[in-house]
Amino acid sequence: MQLDLLAGTASRAAVLLRHTPTILVFDSGLGGLTVLSKTMQAHPNAHVVYAADDAGFPYGRLAESDLVARVLAVMERLVARFHPDLVVIACNTASTLVLPALRARFAIPFVGTVPAIKPAAALTRSRLISVLATPGTVARDYTRGLIASYAGGCEVTLVGSTKLAGLAEAVLKGEPADDAAIAAEIAPCFVERDGARTDVVTLSCTHYPLLLERMRRLAPWPVEWIDPAPAIARRVVQLLGQDDALSTVAIEAVAVFTNGTGITGPLRIALAGYGLAEVVIEPMPLGN
Repeated sequence: MQLDLLAGTASRAAVLLRHTPTILVFDSGLGGLTVLSKTMQAHPNAHVVYAADDAGFPYGRLAESDLVARVLAVMERLVARFHPDLVVIACNTASTLVLPALRARFAIPFVGTVPAIKPAAALTRSRLISVLATPGTVARDYTRGLIASYAGGCEVTLVGSTKLAGLAEAVLKGEPADDAAIAAEIAPCFVERDGARTDVVTLSCTHYPLLLERMRRLAPWPVEWIDPAPAIARRVVQLLGQDDALSTVAIEAVAVFTNGTGITGPLRIALAGYGLAEVVIEPMPLGN
């Protein structure tokens, strides 16, 4: 009986001493909140930092070399301040270009976000799929390589939206986003060919799921919309291990912005809804 009690005490002590991981979720703006939500559900006892490089938003306007340099510089600052155990790059534009440089620079795991072309090709019945992304992601050789590797039997329509990310940011800040503008941005995704129609659209920018319900309503016909966030959360669990212990400390969740001038009252409320009640500014003007 005494041995059983000692074993139980040791087991509880192991839980108490278990390291609570810090997960950094990084994006150019607010789109990564869709990934943050699923990641927090999958690993609810982690310390979480959500970092938005709003001083650099949108990344699509940066030349490739400038984008690599920018993300590396911002990540240097964030890693030094928050010491994450794992980083999620919740941005397709950055992931398709900067992941190799990040992995070479830092000795911590990075989970990227890339167009979900493989699952789209597996899901489609019409063999007509669309990749809704930023112009930068559409232009990447990485994206075209995914199509060649996994969607050879499909007709893939690449749609580079110039406005959807900004519209999603506006919605979170409590600003209007016109239905007609959203409908115009998604219209090229819907293709009819020889009696067949597009039946799968991959949301290849993490901002886009923020507008998913409106896109479903505005779509000319129903399609499967693929949100990458659940797959990213599963990968985080694979790398950090299953989170099945009760936390013994207050869980920390903080939002960090590199500019912060666009933080409105409605946005603070929205951030709090994602568990990010604390908001801090780590000033990093573009070009620094």
